Amino acid sequence: MSDSTVREEPELIQLLTPDGEYVPHPDYPFEPATAQVRDLYRDLVLVRRLDAEAVALQRQGELGLWASLLGQEAAQIGSARALEPQDMAFPSYREHGVAWCRGVRPRDLLAMFRGVTNGGWDPYEHNFHLYTIVIGSQTLHATGYAMGVQRDGALGEDGTAVITYFGDGATSQGDTNEAFNYAAVNNAPVVFFCQNNQWAISEPNDRQSKAPIYQRAAGFGFPGIRVDGNDVFACLAVTRKALQHAREGQGPTLIEAFTYRMGAHTTSDDPTRYRTSAEIEEWRRKDPIARLRAYLVREGKADDGFFDAVEAEAEKLGEQVRAECRALPDPAPLDIFREVYAEPHRELDRQRAEFADYLASFEGAEGAAR
Repeated sequence: MSDSTVREEPELIQLLTPDGEYVPHPDYPFEPATAQVRDLYRDLVLVRRLDAEAVALQRQGELGLWASLLGQEAAQIGSARALEPQDMAFPSYREHGVAWCRGVRPRDLLAMFRGVTNGGWDPYEHNFHLYTIVIGSQTLHATGYAMGVQRDGALGEDGTAVITYFGDGATSQGDTNEAFNYAAVNNAPVVFFCQNNQWAISEPNDRQSKAPIYQRAAGFGFPGIRVDGNDVFACLAVTRKALQHAREGQGPTLIEAFTYRMGAHTTSDDPTRYRTSAEIEEWRRKDPIARLRAYLVREGKADDGFFDAVEAEAEKLGEQVRAECRALPDPAPLDIFREVYAEPHRELDRQRAEFADYLASFEGAEGAAR
């Protein structure tokens, strides 16, 4: 490869090195108070345990599918802890850490992947929208919601901002690029948070984008930032500033959290077919939990008693997740007709009655056989 074709590495906002050293950044102030840092560590560990239990439950046949967040905990926890209660989040299907921070119960996440619910939770109870399986469509949902916030006059220093999460593969979708354009021309108060985990299922970054993803924002007329996605401090500080930027009427921001998906794309994927063990090992050395633990030890902000207590809490959470998943009731067949329309709907009522008669015909056949 000639020198003229080598891409220059872009700036990466980082506050916490892989060795656990805190390095302040002049543009993204962050004061690592002991209580806050310990809470962040607890979040990271508990969310990783939730994820591991869900993968195991899928392998045991208790879930139909699971999309693991392994390796992406700092990007999710850091950005989610930057949100204010009034802010609205629009996830894809992997944002279990954001769901955790917004107060969504683990059992509600599992219910969706178990196939026993039509959605999983009330979006307005947690200001956390339902998971979106169609790649990239949540970016348009978020932009439309943000334009509504803008038109309702709900901005200002204590107003509402919107954030939407998506992966690097979603940046190849038309929906995402349309959302960028709509947000830019309308100056919408939305933060686009891309978790660039290097692999869009089995497609590497260089098959998705010739230029770094965050640089796309400039073409639409708004700021783009690349942050170390395994640095929970940087993810929190950068997202907090972008959200405030949106709240104050300064428009959208694209954050590219440069991270890595340590596990499979979903439990139906085999990543050994398209990536090497050396690549995984390289990213393992940047593990977000290990680097925050190193910081806590380096700064004397936590001892073995604290770490042991978090591990014990994680074990208890694992037991709770297993028990709650297996106790989830199967829905009644006619539940599929519930919560489709807000008001009574004649055609839906007709379909429900027809399906009820169909189900009843099987009951009659069983009775005749007996």
